Parts: sequence; structure tokens; C-alpha cells
Amino acid sequence: MSSIFTKIINGELPAYKVAEDDDFLAFLDINPNAKGHTLCIPKKEIDKIFDMEEEHYMELMKFSRKVALALEKAVPCKRVGMSVVGLEVPHVHVHLIPLQEMDDIRFTKKEKLTPEAFEQTAKQIAENL
Repeated sequence: MSSIFTKIINGELPAYKVAEDDDFLAFLDINPNAKGHTLCIPKKEIDKIFDMEEEHYMELMKFSRKVALALEKAVPCKRVGMSVVGLEVPHVHVHLIPLQEMDDIRFTKKEKLTPEAFEQTAKQIAENL
């Protein structure tokens, strides 16, 4: 069975896309810790990050860095934190989270955004790539 992220990749489910190439996709987390919380995923469905081939893993990190630099320009923050947890969806995903304080990376509080705010944020990040 396809993961929810594979369904997003295949266009079966909508997403606020930020960046995409042949191998990777970045889109806003629909249940964000903070405005701009972005997920970077490989298009190939792999459950665990360390099961990735080393070259593919390194390319995911390069892609994530590019998105993080754009995110930092688009969303005012002290820094962009990165987390790879992956228990909720069995598909590798890198969380990029704009941080104002340490609690922003803990997944204990969530930001509520309107569809318009999601669209605007995705556009701002994409424009900084």
C-alpha cells in the first residue's frame, strides 16, 4: 500500500509544494510546528532514512539544505532546525522547521494556518530557491 507521501508525489492528494526535482519533493507540513514547517522527501518510497543508498541519502541532504536556505529567507526565524523522526509515515522525510525557541522542534505545539497562509508561505519559499 502506498504511503500518504507517495500519494502526494503521484498527485492523488494535494500538497503545498515548495520544490521538486526528478528525485525529491518538498512541501509544507499540513500540521506544522511553526509557519513554514517543510517536509523534504525522496520520490522513491523508502521507510527508513538509513536504508537509503548512500548517494541517494547525500542527494536528499543537498536538496534539504537548498530548501532550508530558501525557507530561512522566506520565514523570519533564529534558525531552521532539522529532524528526521519518521514514525508517523513509513516514508523517509526530513522536517525543516523555522525555530524561534527549542520547543518549536519538539512536536508538542502546532501552528494553525489558513489555506491562504499555506499558499503564500509555499510561494515565498519557492521564490527564494
